[in-house]
Amino acid sequence: MVLDAATAADLMAPNPVSIAADATVKEAAAFLTDKGFSAAPVIDEAGRPVGVLSQSDIVVHDRESGPYVSGNPEYYERADLSPPRIIRTDGVDGDPTQARDIMTPIVFSVAPDTPAYKVIEDMLAQKVHRLFVVGSDGVLVGTISTVDVLRHLRPK
Repeated sequence: MVLDAATAADLMAPNPVSIAADATVKEAAAFLTDKGFSAAPVIDEAGRPVGVLSQSDIVVHDRESGPYVSGNPEYYERADLSPPRIIRTDGVDGDPTQARDIMTPIVFSVAPDTPAYKVIEDMLAQKVHRLFVVGSDGVLVGTISTVDVLRHLRPK
């Protein structure tokens, strides 16, 4: 297999959709769900990436932000040992938390002219599934996921 791409610009998905840093958790969760994304870049008002928000970040926030009521206390006494019901006593609906509060505040990025082999080396070294492509002004211009890399593999 050979990589049919010379630079990050060749690999990237241009004009990426993103989440505003001041979006609520509810808005961010709806965005990721509606788009079918596992994560998305979080940007400031100038369009510069400031972090990444993933479904996992939202789940962790939801788990840690409110009380849970566990199922029946006689759980261990039942013969069927099916898991107890977990009932949430509140939800993300009234949560004022913003994306910037729960995102991963690390931005792994490359320039559009970064060689494609370097993009792959960076993804492997940093153990990430996606890199952001930012212009010289720091504005997000694209994303590169592992799937984007795989799309550019061709038989020898």
